[in-house]
Amino acid sequence: MKIIHFSDPHGGGPAEDWMAYFDKRWVGVFNYRFRRRFQHDLSKLEKAVKYILEVKPDLAVCTGDLTSSGQPGEFERVKAILAPLVESGIPLVYTPGNHDCYVKRPWCVKAMKDAVYEVNQRRFSFDEMPCYLELGGAEVIMLNTSRPSNLLCSWGFVQGKDSRKIAEICEKEKKCPRILVTHYPLIEDNKWLRIRHTLFRQGKLVKLLKEGKIDLVLCGHVHKHFLKVDETGHGQCCSGSVTRNGNIVEIECNDGKFDFKTIDL
Repeated sequence: MKIIHFSDPHGGGPAEDWMAYFDKRWVGVFNYRFRRRFQHDLSKLEKAVKYILEVKPDLAVCTGDLTSSGQPGEFERVKAILAPLVESGIPLVYTPGNHDCYVKRPWCVKAMKDAVYEVNQRRFSFDEMPCYLELGGAEVIMLNTSRPSNLLCSWGFVQGKDSRKIAEICEKEKKCPRILVTHYPLIEDNKWLRIRHTLFRQGKLVKLLKEGKIDLVLCGHVHKHFLKVDETGHGQCCSGSVTRNGNIVEIECNDGKFDFKTIDL
């Protein structure tokens, strides 16, 4: 089984309506205007899509932050780049990031939910997460940990009902490798130094990972690729930002062991 994992394209743009200057979007727009547009190159996402189409993995995984401010136009720009992959027949899954779930404006929420439904090749809707899929020779659990937060923070939360549902899924005997797909890392060094950007209430999921009821967590959010795995490759993979670093992660699974390779685009 071959999986290709990428994350955090951060497609951005200007404010798309005047109300953007009265909610958190002005932070994202300002950040994009003066920082992210110099750091994130969407042509690297185009290269990632081309590579995935050539390699034809069993599964492609995007772990969030398609956008910078969660605006409809930003989603449309990134969806256009992903369209050849979405339409290719290669199984693709995507969970939204905190920048995709940036504000509560109805048109932004609708754009995010439309993106979840469309990029996931119409397999499930945002409101159905967490959900269980059998794709590409793996059991895939899709979990949303992203919700709008205040101006200064980008933290995520695991809701109690989501933990319970995932625990119920994990009580069943595994048919094949079980992979949890979410935006935030469950395990992160220097958690308290990154308090404004971290995940909370993930303890039950970490326990499931340590018990082997979840084999691998695929995540993004942190823009630098890192692994926290044991000698068999079981654990957590953060792919980093495809548009900032110009790389994706190729994962091979054979006889229950995961091997990771960073692909420079």
